[in-house]
Amino acid sequence: MLGETLEIIIDRPPANAINVAASRALYSAFNRLRQDPALRVGIVTGAGDRFFCAGWDLKAAAAGESIEADHGPGGFAGLTEFFDIGKPVIAAVNGLAFGGGFELMLAADLVVAVQHAEFALTEVTLGLVADAGGVLRLPARLPRAIAMEYLLTGRRLDAGEASRWGLVNRVVPAAGQLMPAARELAGAICSAAPLAVAAVLEIVRATAGADVGRGFELLRGGELTAYRAMLDSADATEGARAFAEGRRPVWRAR
Repeated sequence: MLGETLEIIIDRPPANAINVAASRALYSAFNRLRQDPALRVGIVTGAGDRFFCAGWDLKAAAAGESIEADHGPGGFAGLTEFFDIGKPVIAAVNGLAFGGGFELMLAADLVVAVQHAEFALTEVTLGLVADAGGVLRLPARLPRAIAMEYLLTGRRLDAGEASRWGLVNRVVPAAGQLMPAARELAGAICSAAPLAVAAVLEIVRATAGADVGRGFELLRGGELTAYRAMLDSADATEGARAFAEGRRPVWRAR
């Protein structure tokens, strides 16, 4: 933990691959992020500088872990089916993100990657499908033909290509610059109003796939609790007052 940021490191040499136990441990970490009011942002990264995460632990699979194993309430890697954290997660991709590792990255809200990072949904080359979110999230983020190429061939893309397609926010040239860049993003988020950040996450999640008209219906319908809490908050008043008085706002998350 660094101030208001929870840093989560996948440390399972040699490739930071994920089995059921690791998924459940990661969920516990992400759930701590959700529940601890002192935490504002999470950063997930891999140990070392070669692998962010190689996806499903195929050694565990060979030892009998089922393809349909229950990875816990957060889904694979503790995040791919964890939809209500209410706080942003930054993926700091320090190397190869293959299969479920790429899907973990896609489940994050922001991504910083080192220049030598590579990404691939390799499941079809192993007789599998990227069903920890890859087949759902990638076509929603990319033109269909491009997403289908990656899904159907397992082709690798490097950090530069991922950045050009908008999958990565920032690319840093060296490993030593990765966590500082991720922490800089986290710091920028922590300087914003916490209820407003939670409202943005809620609105984006609730309106995914909806047209603008439907989006406004959801905004005005009163069912988005984080959004309503933000509108009725003292922080909303504090922001305008601090701007008028030429000072930094003091957020109290209420």
